[in-house]
Amino acid sequence: MRPQFSMCLKKKIIIKIGQRALFLTRSFILVVFVLSGSVVMAEKADYEKLRKQMVEEQIYARGVRDENVLEAMARVKRHVFVPQNVRAFAYEDHPLPIGYGQTISQPFVVAYMTELLNLQGSEKVLEIGTGSGYQAAILGETAKEVYTIEIVEGLAVSAKALLKKLGYKNIHVKYGDGYAGWPEVAPFDAIIVTAAPKEIPPKLVEQLKVGGRMVVPVGSFFQSLYVVTKTEDGIVKKDVLPVRFVPMVHGEN
Repeated sequence: MRPQFSMCLKKKIIIKIGQRALFLTRSFILVVFVLSGSVVMAEKADYEKLRKQMVEEQIYARGVRDENVLEAMARVKRHVFVPQNVRAFAYEDHPLPIGYGQTISQPFVVAYMTELLNLQGSEKVLEIGTGSGYQAAILGETAKEVYTIEIVEGLAVSAKALLKKLGYKNIHVKYGDGYAGWPEVAPFDAIIVTAAPKEIPPKLVEQLKVGGRMVVPVGSFFQSLYVVTKTEDGIVKKDVLPVRFVPMVHGEN
């Protein structure tokens, strides 16, 4: 006959097995937590390194010298403004899709257009074409107040939420037609347009202060980036760069 274990001994064995299993489970959770933390820290370090390289190799190397713009480009986390599936390419030298048939501009173009505004930090700026909010964030770092309009409602809603989450209290997002501008808070010291109209929108010129600057891509298939300066007698246009932007469209109304 096989020897019989006492109930007491059986209970001790079960308790020890349970304790061992609990120890192993806790150890596994701890290892996963530590590894996850290491991945997050490594990812953060990688993004910071990539952002620094982006500023040095794509922006400074191409002639952008405004210290406020360079610092803003180094500070703002571009990867949080793009979808997860393209986040690995956030700091590369090209535009990226952000949904709804729209794109986030190439880093150099964002920096260059911002530098052309010649901001000193006290300005009220109007942006046409919020997109994911990246250009607005750069403006929020370099100007006093930013008013930004997005014609795609889904993008306007998500950009507003993201900018609020990131702590930007000086950026105001509105869903609407960029051709109409934002007359309730005009005039503006500077205006930046991140989609291409076929012609410079007259209402935006009206809402620009005398002496103010507008940076706007103009054209259909062939486009040029213009710096428009408003004078007492009208406007002065300067063609500075061939570009390619999504077209600027009118609202339904």
